[in-house]
Amino acid sequence: MTDYHPRLVDLYDQDNPDGPDHDFYRGLASEVSARNVVDLGCGTGILTVTLASAERTVVGVDPSTAMIGFARNRPGAAHVDWVVGDSRSIPGTGYDFAIMTGNVVQAIPGDDWSRTLHDLRLAMATGGTLAFESRNPAARAWDNWAFVDKRRDSLHGPLIERRTVSAPEPGVVKLQASTTFAATGERVHDTQLLAFRDRNSMADDLVEAGFAVEATYGDWVRTPFTDDAPIMVFVCRAV
Repeated sequence: MTDYHPRLVDLYDQDNPDGPDHDFYRGLASEVSARNVVDLGCGTGILTVTLASAERTVVGVDPSTAMIGFARNRPGAAHVDWVVGDSRSIPGTGYDFAIMTGNVVQAIPGDDWSRTLHDLRLAMATGGTLAFESRNPAARAWDNWAFVDKRRDSLHGPLIERRTVSAPEPGVVKLQASTTFAATGERVHDTQLLAFRDRNSMADDLVEAGFAVEATYGDWVRTPFTDDAPIMVFVCRAV
């Protein structure tokens, strides 16, 4: 993969702060008495470090060297084992709690999605909990993503941003972003291909990989999923 520009990594926590989603995952970890945790696609580690404690080991895995570099320098980082890689890089086995947050599952394309689920199942203890979220394709969130020359402030000063959205194939949305740092004139481009899988296909993929879907929620307060919900929050058990 093409790694993230360091300036965009610096902005990640500002754009994706701690919130109800993190509260959900922390609460679930406590409910299942998690002791051995893997956060796959951990990004900057903003949630990952808050899961670690004297009674709980935590591993953060992400394919971005820039993201892991940032994570290793944040407060609390010393209590987490950080790994650059994807699901094939998860160290060891016996995890009783695994998460994929921030809609990271949508950045896992095609056949890599099935492989990721199988890798997770191999890494997890029977009875362990897997939890993650993904945007509901029926809600068509991408219809509101495009804009031109939007201005805002950031820790790097004023930004000028634009986004374009296209659908190169069914179930895939291409998001192209351009960020101009007004103070220097530097412009950074980022392109993402996002997979939009429906609830039934994801449930089938989970079962095929060795998981039982125990709950699917439509928000972070555990409202049962309905077809018009903006997100799908899956809670699964390794069987």
